[in-house]
Amino acid sequence: MLPKTDWAPLIPHGGSMCLLDAVLAWDPRTIHAVSAGHVRMEHPLRSAQGLHAVHLAEYGAQAMAVHAALLARGEGGETVRPGRLVSLRDVQLFEEYVDRLDGHLDVHAECLYADDGGAQYAFRVEHRGRLLASGRAAVIHPPS
Repeated sequence: MLPKTDWAPLIPHGGSMCLLDAVLAWDPRTIHAVSAGHVRMEHPLRSAQGLHAVHLAEYGAQAMAVHAALLARGEGGETVRPGRLVSLRDVQLFEEYVDRLDGHLDVHAECLYADDGGAQYAFRVEHRGRLLASGRAAVIHPPS
């Protein structure tokens, strides 16, 4: 397990917008992270109605960023190149609001393709083995 203190400095998401708590496992293709912050009243994406499941795509995107950062660090780099989330595809939501779910969320991402210009990942977010959201996300790395 990798605690947040290990990888948080490697990604651009800071403070309360760093939504993941720990990385349970990762390899060159996949990552499994967890988060229990979805229940916080002060969650930065929460509305008056609660934390809508559409925001689980951000959890998936952050898992992608952490994965890319861990890969870059493994290759001798200090941080991952800045990226921009440019598309979400085939997003499916299986719950409307997630802040009422106790315990932690399991966030999985799998790299489908990556090169110097960007990457595409599939992601899914689960709670106690039940799928809450899934989809694909693409990131580009703009020229410096």
